[in-house]
Amino acid sequence: MSKIIIINGPNLNLLGKREPQLYGNQSFDEYFQQLKQAYPSLKLEYYQSNVEGELVNKLHQVGFSYDGIVFNAGGYTHTSVAIADAVASIDVPTIEVHISNVYAREQYRHHSIMAANCKGVVAGFGLNSYKLAIDSLL
Repeated sequence: MSKIIIINGPNLNLLGKREPQLYGNQSFDEYFQQLKQAYPSLKLEYYQSNVEGELVNKLHQVGFSYDGIVFNAGGYTHTSVAIADAVASIDVPTIEVHISNVYAREQYRHHSIMAANCKGVVAGFGLNSYKLAIDSLL
């Protein structure tokens, strides 16, 4: 059984409440239950933190023993050298995910510090971006 973890960064705990025009009305916990039903043969886990160091620690914890990481670092995508270095330091393939199309938004969102260390990037397909990332890992 493949073991995949979804890691969400800052402010993603507010999905369903935060800027619904960009991120939709569904909470991530609700969506995660749908993902688990869609992939019954996978061991899917979920972790969220608003704290940069906790995200680095989680990457270190799972980065040598899981089969894949789906990672939405939120705003840290564009600012965190520490997270980019953590992704570069682990063995597990990591897919960078964004719910919105970051390239249709503010200029500072057009550059990802961590993308070069990821297997790929999925952006702009709403919550379905996570499913597309999981499919790419399989």
